[in-house]
Amino acid sequence: MSRDELAPGPETTTETTDADRFTNARAIRSTALFEDYTELIADLTEEFGEARITDIARRLGVTHPTANKAVLRLKREGLAISRPYRGVFLTEAGAAMAREVKARHRLVVRLLIAVGVPPEAAEMDAEGIEHYVSETTLKAFEAYLGGRD
Repeated sequence: MSRDELAPGPETTTETTDADRFTNARAIRSTALFEDYTELIADLTEEFGEARITDIARRLGVTHPTANKAVLRLKREGLAISRPYRGVFLTEAGAAMAREVKARHRLVVRLLIAVGVPPEAAEMDAEGIEHYVSETTLKAFEAYLGGRD
């Protein structure tokens, strides 16, 4: 289900709208973990040729067991694979997720900077916003920004 599919219709009650909104927010929080990890694995792979659990944990500021558990979840979801004595690699689905998240991140940063947010704060704030913004809102951001970069 896309984020936009939960938009209330004219016959929707306030209670239903609130429940849908909160359900949607919980689902996105769950997805945000996958998105952060796939984005980081893509960055590490580009930089080092692979993403090691140790590097993932260090970059995310989590323990080695926490990073390992998250990677196991990525593997179960078909987003990553690992090889013995090697690192973690994204599947095509994982790479597609990483590309999508990076594109959303760049767009949110651009918008925040365009409205006067300092670049450092825009980068930090985009880390959270990128997971919660709907496709409808992203299109509005793009329309607002036009071709500016």
